[in-house]
Amino acid sequence: MAQDTLKSHPYYGRTVTLATKHGKETVLGPPLKAAVGLMMDVPEDLDTDRLGTFTGEVPRIGSARATALKKARWGMAITGRLLGLASEGSFGPDPELLFVPTSHELLAFVDDGWGIEVIEQLIDPNTNYSHHAGKSLDDLEDFLIQAKFPSHGLIVRPNSGLMPDLLFKGITDTEALRRTLKTCASASEDGMAHVETDMRAFMNPTRRKVLGKVAHNLGRRLRTLCPQCKAPGWGMVDVIKGLPCEWCGAETLLTHKEVYGCPACDYVENHPRRDGLSNAPASNCPYCNP
Repeated sequence: MAQDTLKSHPYYGRTVTLATKHGKETVLGPPLKAAVGLMMDVPEDLDTDRLGTFTGEVPRIGSARATALKKARWGMAITGRLLGLASEGSFGPDPELLFVPTSHELLAFVDDGWGIEVIEQLIDPNTNYSHHAGKSLDDLEDFLIQAKFPSHGLIVRPNSGLMPDLLFKGITDTEALRRTLKTCASASEDGMAHVETDMRAFMNPTRRKVLGKVAHNLGRRLRTLCPQCKAPGWGMVDVIKGLPCEWCGAETLLTHKEVYGCPACDYVENHPRRDGLSNAPASNCPYCNP
């Protein structure tokens, strides 16, 4: 966006409250500032872990969307600002390629001035998410390469039984890993320690890259104004399936149209797929490839 156009954007020079305790402002701030001129602040002593932790000692109640919105509004309540932002991440197998781990990042942006909520999310295969059981560094040799240790943090706990006092997070050096492995393995009924990747943003550079992608997408979305009411946040809100088969023309489960909408009014438009695909491969057809 040209500088003169950027300065005319409704968010230029304004400040959004980011609800985080894991240093996400360093990743989310620059793309949003570049896109629409948003500034960012982080409230002190806002313990977002109270809404859920990756390690399960505090379970997340509700969906990722609901939790992210709750975080954003919590930050807004503390600072008194009309703009709020929060993220929520989850990690697990790809819904189609079941044995491939993926990162699901969701950003929730709230503007109580416009009365809008803008959700941007991304499923990305770029993740080191993994876990392994062992009692020595030799047991973890391949896992540590996959987990990108020590540039990425680890979490260690006993492999059997939940022991809150034996949960070690943010391990980034070999000696600390060796020590916690011994402690947790000796406390576990099966003599093993459970080691997992630390997915908190400040401990995981790979996750930060994915967060940066989502922030870039959110910035592009906020930069785009509704063609009807001129509210920020115009973008894809749904899809219409039924892309016709290249052989027989029957509808498939692939996306046919992309639905763009406004977070402030009811105006929507149907657009062709951004990748230009107009027919589905016959391999996706329930008739040609039953």
